[in-house]
Amino acid sequence: MNILIVGAGAIGGYFGGRLSEKGQDVTFLVREKRKEILEKTGLKIESINGNADLVPHLITASDVGETFDLILVSTKSYHLAQAIDDIRPFVKDDTIILPLLNGIGHLDQLIDAFGENAVIGGLCFIETTLDENGTILQKSPSHQLIYGERSGEITPRIEKLQEVFDGANASFELSTQITQEMWHKYLFITTMSGITSLMESPIGPIMELETGRHTVKSLLEEIAAIMREMEAPIKKCITTDLFNKIETMSYDMKSSMQRDLEKSLPLEADHLQGFLLHHAQATPVPILETIYTKLKIYEKSN
Repeated sequence: MNILIVGAGAIGGYFGGRLSEKGQDVTFLVREKRKEILEKTGLKIESINGNADLVPHLITASDVGETFDLILVSTKSYHLAQAIDDIRPFVKDDTIILPLLNGIGHLDQLIDAFGENAVIGGLCFIETTLDENGTILQKSPSHQLIYGERSGEITPRIEKLQEVFDGANASFELSTQITQEMWHKYLFITTMSGITSLMESPIGPIMELETGRHTVKSLLEEIAAIMREMEAPIKKCITTDLFNKIETMSYDMKSSMQRDLEKSLPLEADHLQGFLLHHAQATPVPILETIYTKLKIYEKSN
C-alpha cells in the first residue's frame, strides 16, 4: 500500500515517520520551502518513545503523476480547502482518505470532494511540535492514532490498513465506534481549547478554583446539549467522564489553541466553537458564546 501524508509537520510528520521507519511506502506532500529544508536535514523525530532519523520521499503539489492507496490528512481546518485541491491529482477511485483534524465539519468537506465511500474516520491523541530546525519533538507517552470505517464495519480495506499499521512505533488502533470517538474528542478539545483560551491560563489554575471547575463543567454540558440536538452518538455519561479526565491533566497543560493565540497565529474557532454555535437551536450556551466572541475579536485584531 502506497501512502501519501499531507504535510510533514508535527502530526503528519510523526505518524508518517513512524510508518516510514517500519518500512512502509510513504510519501510526504509538502510545500517547496519545507521540501528544501527536509532534503538537507532529513525527517528527524525526537521522542520519549524513541528517536528516528529518516530520509523521506518528498513531493510537491506540482509533482503529479502517481496516485495513492491511502492519503492521511492532518492539516489545520483553515488549510483544508487548499489541501483538498492539492491532493485531487493523487486520488484514484479506491483511494482511502484518513483525516486527523479536530472537530466534525471537515468530514462533509472531504465527502463532497471525494465521495462518501472514500472517507473513513480518524483522530489522534499526541502532543508534538516542531523546533526551530524543523525537528519533530514529542515529549509525552501518548502517540495514539485511532481509525475505522464510519459505519463501524470491519471491511477488507480496514483489515489491510490494520496490517500496514501494525508493528509501527506508535499506537495505531482500529475502532468499530470511530464516529462516536470523534464526537467525544470534539467535545473534549472544544472545551479544553475554549476554556484555556478564554482564561488565558493552563488548565491547572482554572481547576484550582471552584468557580473555574463549575465553568468547565457547565461548558461541557452546554456543548453536549448541542450535540444531542444534532443527534450525535455521544454517551450519556460523557460529560462526567471528560470532567474526570480534565481533573487528572497536568497542571501546566495548555491547549494548542491557547498556544496559537499566544503566538498570534490563526485559530480554528469557526471549525470548533463556531460550528457548534451554528447548530445550537433551543439550547442556551452563554459560556460557549463568550468564548467564541473572544476568539473572533482576537481574529479581527490579528
